[in-house]
Amino acid sequence: MAVARTRQKLVDVARQLFAKKGLEDTTMNDIAQASGLGRRTLYTYFKSKEEVYAAVIDGELMRISSTFLAVARKQLSPENKLVELIFAHLSLIKEAVERNGNLRAQFFRNIWQVESVRKKYDRIERDIFAKTIAEGVEQGIFEIDDLSLYTDILHACVKGLEVPYIYGRLGEGLNIHGVRPIIRHLIRKAFGKERA
Repeated sequence: MAVARTRQKLVDVARQLFAKKGLEDTTMNDIAQASGLGRRTLYTYFKSKEEVYAAVIDGELMRISSTFLAVARKQLSPENKLVELIFAHLSLIKEAVERNGNLRAQFFRNIWQVESVRKKYDRIERDIFAKTIAEGVEQGIFEIDDLSLYTDILHACVKGLEVPYIYGRLGEGLNIHGVRPIIRHLIRKAFGKERA
C-alpha cells in the first residue's frame, strides 16, 4: 500500500508541476524536490520524465473512464444514453485538459504519446458504445448492419470532436443545450430505422 501511495504522490506532484511549468520546463529534479521524496525514490518508480508524463496522462484518463462508466450504468434509452456518453466524454476530456494548465498545449503537441496511453481506455469506451448500440438494436430502436464498424465510426467521430469542443468551436454560437438535440438527431439518422 505504501508503494502505491508513494507512486501516486510522485504522479500528483508531477501533474501539478507539469500544469504550472509545462513538460519541457519541468525536470526530474524538480519532481523529486517538490515531492520531498528525493531523486533515488523518484528513479525507483520512473526511469524518465516521459514515464512520469505517461503516468500523469494515465491517471487523468482513469478519472475520465470511471466517470464515463458511471454514465453507462444510468437507466436511459439507448438513444439518450449515447447522447449522454458523447457529452460525458467531451466534457471530461475538456475538464482534464483545462485542469492541467500548461499541459493543455503539451497534450495536443504529444498526441501520439497520449494516444498510446489512451488505448486501453479507448477499448473501454468502444465496448460501452457497442453495448449501448446493441441494446438499441435489441429494442428495435436502432437498425445497423455491422456493430463493430458503427462503433468504430462513432468512437472516431467523438474523439475527432475533442479539440473543437475544448476550444468552444463545436456548434459555434450554440450553447450545450442547443447542440444536444442536433446530436440526438444525428444518432437517429445514423442508427435509427428511418435513416435516409
